Amino acid sequence: MPPPSPLTGITALSLDLDDTLWPVKPTLIEAEQVLARWLGQHAPATARAVGPREMLALRAQVALDHPQWQHDLTTLRLETIRRALQSQGDDPALAEAACAACFAARHQVTLYADVRPALARLAARFRLVALSNGNAEVGRIGLGEFFVGAVNAREHGRAKPDPSIFHAACAAAGAAPGRVLHLGDDTALDVAAALAAGLHGGWIARPDHPALRRGEPVALPAGAHAWPDLAAVADALGC
Repeated sequence: MPPPSPLTGITALSLDLDDTLWPVKPTLIEAEQVLARWLGQHAPATARAVGPREMLALRAQVALDHPQWQHDLTTLRLETIRRALQSQGDDPALAEAACAACFAARHQVTLYADVRPALARLAARFRLVALSNGNAEVGRIGLGEFFVGAVNAREHGRAKPDPSIFHAACAAAGAAPGRVLHLGDDTALDVAAALAAGLHGGWIARPDHPALRRGEPVALPAGAHAWPDLAAVADALGC
């Protein structure tokens, strides 16, 4: 008789969000366009002088000036917009509203087709926790019903691959690390880091992953699992 699969002991799952539950690039592009339109209406001097390239350079400078914010994408964005406004003589207090418009657009995602039905299957059997370095909120996305908790780098204070953020997700799920399977698109930040933190690690190898699009082999750490989507995860876990 073959030994039991290590996945038979799983009681909870933590899930990355961007590029795991939805492709993030189209959403971020649209959010930048929403911000540009907002500035064009409320701060035209800034809109004329600070395009995407200038905004990116400003953001890089903010990150250099405030390394303590490296895990806090929302605060980085807010300060970047504030500096852009100030540089053109517009009211820097407008940054809050501009950031809010951008943040709302950031939640207008298009889920991968398998996500909602697969989450329903998984949530019926396991406790699910969102675990992200980004600032998306599953409640605002419309997926809150499937999750018992959410941990992000901004609120936690440290980002993946730090083991503590994985342990925070385990605590939110009420499960020991050895009972938690973390799923994500990044083989280093998600899979290898989860394994190093004592969790199980699963790579969601979607066809739009950059390496797979280029036809390049992807090396996974020992003990890692790989599935093409969340439906395959649910199949593997017997949901």
